Amino acid sequence: MDGNNRSNVANLPPGFRFHPTDEELIIHYLNQKVFPSSNHHLMFSIIADVNIYKFNPWELPDKALFGENEWFFFSPRERKYPNGTRPNRAAASGYWKATGTDKPIIASVGSQCLGMKKALVFYKGRPPKGVKTDWMMIEYRLLDDCFVSQRPKGSMQLDDWVLCRVSHKGKAPLAGGNLQGQEMAIQITIGINEYDHQLPTMDQMVGLESEELDEKVFQEGSPEYPPTPIDTSVREVLKSIERVLSVGALDELVMASSSDDAV
Repeated sequence: MDGNNRSNVANLPPGFRFHPTDEELIIHYLNQKVFPSSNHHLMFSIIADVNIYKFNPWELPDKALFGENEWFFFSPRERKYPNGTRPNRAAASGYWKATGTDKPIIASVGSQCLGMKKALVFYKGRPPKGVKTDWMMIEYRLLDDCFVSQRPKGSMQLDDWVLCRVSHKGKAPLAGGNLQGQEMAIQITIGINEYDHQLPTMDQMVGLESEELDEKVFQEGSPEYPPTPIDTSVREVLKSIERVLSVGALDELVMASSSDDAV
């Protein structure tokens, strides 16, 4: 990342927070990035220039100049097909998928449309079998009639710059850490014996209510998830605990009965 930009961010006043509105992002940032003017050059030091489609989303926070729960980037977009207008959404180990149609950004004063925004979610893998993650993005772009194309015929470049607002539901995992969409095995230790228990995959759990899921996973005799046998020594330990608890409960009952008789 540019050292001067890092220095500018480091000089921000204490308590500074960056929570721009959609309108502010279009007017004061994206519009000035695409059509720069001399009196706005310092504004860009807080938003990094990164081609987000070359990275996984969990790698992006380290590339941002500023951000805590969301991160902002200026990114180019490429065409999916040479003669089309659809953007290429493939990115590193997955792809970004739109969750709805483009929404207009209307000026707070008047009814002018300033630009468009689109919500997307990151999926790991390749379509149509990608696994949905908790990484989200809102992509801001200027209106198409703002541009006069000067690109050579057949160019794969769709936009020089769009503004991307990347976020993660909950606490974002560290880069290279627990990737979204992975299946995990839990090691369960009981007594002196240790065995592996594989949880059902996310695909197997889709559509099940919590009660149904509990019954499906833990019900004895289930053909898909048979009960795990317990070692004899472990069973004896559990029985001993049960006997101790039963004796304790009986003592409490006797004491309670004696108290009632005394009254």
